[in-house]
Amino acid sequence: MSLHDDAVLVLKEYGDQEELRQVYLDHLAAHPDGMWKSCGEGHITASALVIDPERGRVLLTLHRKLRMWLQTGGHCEPGDPALGAAALREATEESGVPGLALLPGGPVRLDRHHTPCAWHLDVQYAAIAPPGAVEAISDESLDLRWFPYAEVGDVADDSVVRLLEATRARL
Repeated sequence: MSLHDDAVLVLKEYGDQEELRQVYLDHLAAHPDGMWKSCGEGHITASALVIDPERGRVLLTLHRKLRMWLQTGGHCEPGDPALGAAALREATEESGVPGLALLPGGPVRLDRHHTPCAWHLDVQYAAIAPPGAVEAISDESLDLRWFPYAEVGDVADDSVVRLLEATRARL
């Protein structure tokens, strides 16, 4: 199965945000290249909020280009076998934390936002950090830091706050 086909399947099975979900499905139907950064009309991206439920905290990255505290994530790559795998790869690369595991049940949220390269149709997952997880900053970040749940709204935008709320509800 292609990554494009997997994304369509994931989105069809996603049971929330009906109107936005349909925007994503329509985009993929109209753009065979809609998974890739090269699609100038916008593209599907995959992200994951790295969460440590035992300690009540999340790991956010200060994005190098956007200069905002965000969840880990980014563009899909041709070697990604599935959308969830892309989110997990991005989370592992950007957090430096080995042994992350996606929260079962598929995506937690969808978030469509404009970036300097194009519209991102982000499929957002949550990744559980293993006990004793130690982060390591990547080249894509200016900083990487654990934040208690209560502080996320002080540093991140509403999309990250909504993702944290949806993740905690699923936990």
